[in-house]
Amino acid sequence: MSSPFEAVSGAVLEDGVLQHVGRPLAEQRALAEGEAVAPLGDRAVIAVPGEDRLSWLDSLTSQALADLAPGESTELLVLDPQGHVEHAAAVVDDGETAWLIADRDDAPALLAWLRRMRFRLRVDPRDASDEVAVVGGTRAAVEALDPFSPNGVALVWRDPWPAVSPGGHPYAAIDAHPGADRDWAEAIVTRERESALADAAAGGATALAGVVAADALRIAAWRPRWRGEVDGRTLPHEVDWLRTAVHLSKGCYRGQETVAKVHNLGHPPRRLVALQLDGSASILPPRGAAVHAGETEVGLVTSAALHYEEGPIALAILRRTVPVDAALTVITDDGPIAAAQEVVVPPDAGATANVPRITRLSRRARAD
Repeated sequence: MSSPFEAVSGAVLEDGVLQHVGRPLAEQRALAEGEAVAPLGDRAVIAVPGEDRLSWLDSLTSQALADLAPGESTELLVLDPQGHVEHAAAVVDDGETAWLIADRDDAPALLAWLRRMRFRLRVDPRDASDEVAVVGGTRAAVEALDPFSPNGVALVWRDPWPAVSPGGHPYAAIDAHPGADRDWAEAIVTRERESALADAAAGGATALAGVVAADALRIAAWRPRWRGEVDGRTLPHEVDWLRTAVHLSKGCYRGQETVAKVHNLGHPPRRLVALQLDGSASILPPRGAAVHAGETEVGLVTSAALHYEEGPIALAILRRTVPVDAALTVITDDGPIAAAQEVVVPPDAGATANVPRITRLSRRARAD
């Protein structure tokens, strides 16, 4: 798959997606500080025009969307009847069309499902990826990119994470959430504007970062993503997604009964943790690597990265009953990696209304 960023010095691409431009760690810092932007070729865009679009999406998904104002940012989940996450998307509306930003691998199935659910309503979802692209970075950096504004509203999705959205509920009970200072937004730009960005980068006028840098910043902020944390049986509670993607008091939608039952009466069977990985062997585990407590497999790695400040880190999904102080080991083909866990979703999340708050220590301090 061709990319306009092939001519950028140092560019490393995979399946048309800019992975990095030769300095992944430096790119993370530049991206976090607003000195670079990241072309997100691993995203796709679905456009949903039509008079009934917001009430229709409201009825189908986990988020309250009927009154979404033009330019307002949120995110939605599509759940199966048992409450498991099937699809996820960021949402911004321009007054005439709802624009959904989804992981590229998820977008075709999400679009097909939306088209099957139209019935007689005035909606016409389509794949808009030939028309537009997605670029990520700080809000100021992406707002300066001349985002697509087909109805006079700039299409910039401002990530609500980790603030608790209306109707949401946080499970991570800590004094300082690691994503609190994260400044992240994604601009929808025309393909012509994307080509102009590539030309500017090739000429040295604009600094770029790849998706490797963008994902490392996401993992450090404990931010779930469809292509990482969703495995076919993921409940939104397990990854703290009730925080931004679920409205607990909106009208009926598929999977709502399970969402309410787990939140009010039970506990999610698994829980997300952040892992500080031993970096002495310079090994990063792949997605799906087994996590062991002693000789017993207790979970799987969902995402991993080498962070420019924190070193090797990962997100993993564990059985709920794994003790929060258990010593963990990640099993890879290159050997085991010692891992220290940091609680994201507590074992008693759900029916327990008041989860004790946990003082968060820096990963470096814990390693000393």
